[in-house]
Amino acid sequence: MNGIIPKSKAKGTDICGVGHWYYYIIRSDLCSFLQSRNLNKGSAISIRSLHPSCQNGDHYLGDSDNYFYIIKGNEYRRVRDLTTDSNAVVYSLHPNCQGGDHYLSTGIDFFIIFQEKGRYRRTTNMSQDSDAEEYDLHPDFRNGLYYWGVQGYFSFLKPGSKWGVEFYTGTNLSSNDHPEVYSVHPDVLNFLPGGLSVTIGPAFAIWENIKTITNDHSNKPVTWTRKITKKVGYNKEKMSQITHNWNIAISASAKFGELSKLITKMHLSLSAEYGGSHVSTKNESWNEMTEEEEELTFDLKPNESVYLWQYRLGLGQEQVLFCRDLKITDRPIRPTEDLLPPTQS
Repeated sequence: MNGIIPKSKAKGTDICGVGHWYYYIIRSDLCSFLQSRNLNKGSAISIRSLHPSCQNGDHYLGDSDNYFYIIKGNEYRRVRDLTTDSNAVVYSLHPNCQGGDHYLSTGIDFFIIFQEKGRYRRTTNMSQDSDAEEYDLHPDFRNGLYYWGVQGYFSFLKPGSKWGVEFYTGTNLSSNDHPEVYSVHPDVLNFLPGGLSVTIGPAFAIWENIKTITNDHSNKPVTWTRKITKKVGYNKEKMSQITHNWNIAISASAKFGELSKLITKMHLSLSAEYGGSHVSTKNESWNEMTEEEEELTFDLKPNESVYLWQYRLGLGQEQVLFCRDLKITDRPIRPTEDLLPPTQS
């Protein structure tokens, strides 16, 4: 299991640095972005709404003048604020600057990384390709999941290792001259696609036995009518903990409970490779978990039993979504079939 989904498989998701020491994680699928002063310490985390015009970009980057750049196809949009889309201007992307796998800026220069080629292009203007030069990308820097820059430095997120999720920071993409290595704070990981598999654990789906009814009081067939109590819905109290250290702006499209629910829902739909269950939960109740009663009637022969099973989804050790439907069997063997349809690719 790899955990964090790479940028190439997460449309509208990216990491960028703006100004001197501000970092942003863009999540178009959540219509939101995270801002932090330090990805290692998880300091000053705030969540804000992503303006519709700033969503679903192919790439996101920022510069030292506090501008954001959103690349879509062969154009890019420069804006001052991702929440308001203020001072928006659209430019064409020079042909030499098109088709990059990652884009970043460390000040006045823009860097376009071509991972498969092991090359990167540096230019002072992506529309005119001014002062352009190409260099070899150091082999140690070629497997980043995300790349970003701030004044004078570049960084990239490494695939997960025995030390967890880390990022490298350096000053030269061509030279492995003692780059610094930092771990990513759990509060930051929770916002990255696939991050919950790292901080909480991979998803699981299970049939849980919630009731067993046996005719062990009569030597004749009997009809049993019983009220069954079951949990239904989303474990909001548990999952809302992932947002406790986030300052969610009033203007954010998803408030505390709603954002944690959306992140959980998105995560469950991921493939097992990234810690998800690869199932669609859109037809299940995502209301806050409650207890419901259901009356059931059984005809049981002497010493015959029925077993009631409920389908539940969880992360790590925690059950987070309780499905409404039950399955009834005459054997104490846990069902193995999936209740929910697979996620559409």
